[in-house]
Formats: sequence, structure tokens, C-alpha cells
Amino acid sequence: MDIVDPARRSRMMAAIRGKDTKPEMLVRRFLHANGFRFRLHRADLPGKPDIVLPRLKTCIFVHGCFWHRHPSCRYAALPKTRAEFWAAKLDGNVGRDRRATEALRNAGWTVFIIWECELRGSDTALLYLLQALRELSPKRGRKTGTARHEEEASRAPSTSMTQR
Repeated sequence: MDIVDPARRSRMMAAIRGKDTKPEMLVRRFLHANGFRFRLHRADLPGKPDIVLPRLKTCIFVHGCFWHRHPSCRYAALPKTRAEFWAAKLDGNVGRDRRATEALRNAGWTVFIIWECELRGSDTALLYLLQALRELSPKRGRKTGTARHEEEASRAPSTSMTQR
């Protein structure tokens, strides 16, 4: 049994966004701060990936645990109200995700999926993503990631903070 009336539940569910979510914005800010430039929600790619790094031929999906049924995650619980409807809807989401990921990989794209719960309270998923993207980055040409910023800082004139 739901704890809110159907009209209020409908308004609550309608307010949930499909893009520019908090987890997605967190990943985008992290990537940008580390020197990566990207495109958003490219409709010409299967599944309309949340973040696309064309130079690296890489797509990143930032999945909500509930909507995309993160396996063995406490946030992916099936609602008790209208369970049959929700099971069919969420299973459809998972199938669509699988087809999109497969189509992207068959087209030569690298695909990363970051789950909403992985971003809560820990930077582990973001640091793993950063390491993986750096490994995909070409060794020649334009630098990406924080190494570029560290190199620029090493060339900058040093100042002494001990002088008053």
C-alpha cells in the first residue's frame, strides 16, 4: 500500500527528470575539471548516451539504480503498489539498455555505466573512470586529464609563501 494518494504520487513521478540529474551533473563536473570535453545526449547514437567523448570513442551512461534495476542494490527495490506494471516497465528499461550497449560496442564504442549508488559518499567510481579514460587517451597530441594542469603548474614561476 502506498503512503501517498495517487494524484500526489503521479506528480512526484512526473517530476523525475531524464537528463541533467544530480548524479549525471556530478560526473560531468568531474570530467570537465579533469580536462575532458564531451557532448551530451547524442540522439544519433543508440540509447542516447548521457556523456559522449567523441575523441576517445567512449560513451558514459549514468544510471539511476531504481529506473535501470541495478542488480543487488537496495535502491532498486520493486514498488509494492502496482508491482506487475513496475516489473514490466523496469524490465523494459533494462532490455533497452542492454540493446543500446550492445549496439554501441558492435559499432566500436567503449561503454561505461556508472550507477547512482556508486556516486554516493565515495569517489571510487569517478577515480576508476578517470583511470580508464586516461588509458584510452592517445599518448600523442593533445593532453587530457589533470596531467596537463600539473605540467602547466610546473612551468609557472614559483612564488614563496614564507615571505611576509
